[in-house]
Amino acid sequence: MVENQSDNMSKRITLSHGAGGKIMMDFIKNIILKEINLKSAGEVGLDALDDGASISLGDKTLIFTTDSHTVKPLFFPGGDIGKLSVSGTINDLAMMGGRPLAMACAIVVEEGFSIADLERIFRSMNITSQEVGCPLITGDFKVMEKGSLDGMIITTTGVGLADKIITDRGLKPGDKIIVTGTIGDHGMTIIAQREGINLATDLVSDVAPLWETIEAALKVGGVTAMKDPTRGGLNGALNEMAEKARVGIIIKENEIPILDSVRAASEMLGIDPLQITNEGKAVISVEPAKCDLVLEAIKKTKYGKNAKIIGEVIADYPGDVILETSVGGRRLLETPIGDPAPRIC
Repeated sequence: MVENQSDNMSKRITLSHGAGGKIMMDFIKNIILKEINLKSAGEVGLDALDDGASISLGDKTLIFTTDSHTVKPLFFPGGDIGKLSVSGTINDLAMMGGRPLAMACAIVVEEGFSIADLERIFRSMNITSQEVGCPLITGDFKVMEKGSLDGMIITTTGVGLADKIITDRGLKPGDKIIVTGTIGDHGMTIIAQREGINLATDLVSDVAPLWETIEAALKVGGVTAMKDPTRGGLNGALNEMAEKARVGIIIKENEIPILDSVRAASEMLGIDPLQITNEGKAVISVEPAKCDLVLEAIKKTKYGKNAKIIGEVIADYPGDVILETSVGGRRLLETPIGDPAPRIC
């Protein structure tokens, strides 16, 4: 007993524990969840490990979510940590069918942080929250000693109202899989900025609040499951959805929308774009009879113009994701172990 306690004390957190892959999921299940009372306040609780949780209030259902955001650099083409934090929380609400109502934020910066940069970040947060009518209504601000924090961390918490709860485990055989736009944009943009990679076509993050796009899909109906492919990318999101629903998913490589600039950067760095973080995309499972109508509705929205049907749900291979390659073969897309690029969301 003493030896086991000593062994546990010697273990330390690594970057992989927060990277969104298999290591993080195992850590949450085996360490965090066993120490927490898992009593739920609604239909979906912490043990579901979804994008948020639900709170039942009579005939109303609130969706509640919280997330911490850390990115390096803080400012990047297409956005900054402020836009990232607000978009991330709005999107987590949206993935469960929640219309964003209000948000709170807690910001921690290190001593010496630029006030001009802080003002710029606050403006970005305000513009993004106003875009979907989800005001920031309360918050907190802390300063740590210089050198004790790398710049800034923002934690955002959001509440939304759902007519119907959508989970990430509702897939059924026959459902079609839609991705709302090109993948890998955010992660590759951040990596390129860090590494100083210059391409003929500029990389721009896809960070965006998706409620308009998701609302359009929900109004059509037939949506069975949703997830935003953040840490772990499209690969990680699909694997998690398939595992939870105990179904298989087949996706077609030729149908996955990827920008040429993202593909070029991924080949240069040896990083699979299917495993790279996205901050303005959603994976949506839709009943086949409604799929074309949902796709049409999504394409009419600001952030859904490049949406495509990339595959379908099958009863075979429960828990697995199969990629039909461009040359006609098939291969298993295994759950990512971690994130190839930490500190990007």
